[in-house]
Amino acid sequence: MNIHDLLSKDSIFLPLESGSREEIIRKMADGLQASGSVNDLEQYVQAVLAREQQSSTGIGFGVAIPHGKSAGVKKASLSFARLSEPADWESLDDQPVSMVFMIAVPAENVGNEHLKILVALSRKLIHEEFRQQLLNAKSEDEVIEIVKNI
Repeated sequence: MNIHDLLSKDSIFLPLESGSREEIIRKMADGLQASGSVNDLEQYVQAVLAREQQSSTGIGFGVAIPHGKSAGVKKASLSFARLSEPADWESLDDQPVSMVFMIAVPAENVGNEHLKILVALSRKLIHEEFRQQLLNAKSEDEVIEIVKNI
């Protein structure tokens, strides 16, 4: 699986105006819908918000990885946002979030596709250099290039 293939310029936000966690999720979901990956926006957003209620997806290092499995998703996809201002995400390290990767996976995808995506991202995000490159990225194409190196 090539993680960068899941990204679309429509679903990359440099920067995304910060707001509440739900507002950020909704704006990123709009990008996934614009990219053609999500066909039922509200159904997908509700799946992501339900997952957030279980426990925060703020993994630390200023990063959150919200995700949802929904019938409102046509194909596995990924959205990335660098936030204009750090946002509270109730992260594991109690620090605000500056970057968000959001995963969308169709409900009918039995198995653990979203876990494979999550693991691939998490392995890279623990590296300061990778996070710094994303924080410094000037364009959507540059984000895709950086993620290609996962």
